[in-house]
Amino acid sequence: MRTFGPQLFFFLLLLAAAITLACGSPTKPVLAACNSAPTAVNGQSPESVILCPPSADANDYPDGLVQFVAIGNFSSPPSPALPEYAMWGACQDKQFTSGVTVSSKGVAQCASGASGTYTVWATAGPVVCLVVGPCGDCGPTGSAQLTCP
Repeated sequence: MRTFGPQLFFFLLLLAAAITLACGSPTKPVLAACNSAPTAVNGQSPESVILCPPSADANDYPDGLVQFVAIGNFSSPPSPALPEYAMWGACQDKQFTSGVTVSSKGVAQCASGASGTYTVWATAGPVVCLVVGPCGDCGPTGSAQLTCP
């Protein structure tokens, strides 16, 4: 009797990888998943921060308004979670920029005439900084890419 153990295992492994890679695009579906994270409590400061979506093209969003969400990884539950506070900004080539504005709620918009790729960043947690670098650089900071037309 012939067994298909290794061949079947390899086929199922490839199938699982294909399904994983096919699930969702890096923009709107990821944002929906990010919005389901609980909000952190007790003024915790996250150990690390990611932004959702990780990249976006302003042309794909109504009026070019792109909603980013900061997600913090905390040392105690709930984690991951939305930080209670986030300071937002944008930079390009690690320099200050006026090509993209970001609201206090994480909504980014390209300025008139802006083109290219910009970095949107968020520093999260109860952070007090005397000087904030062009790309955040003050406490746990996450970043994402925004492409302007």
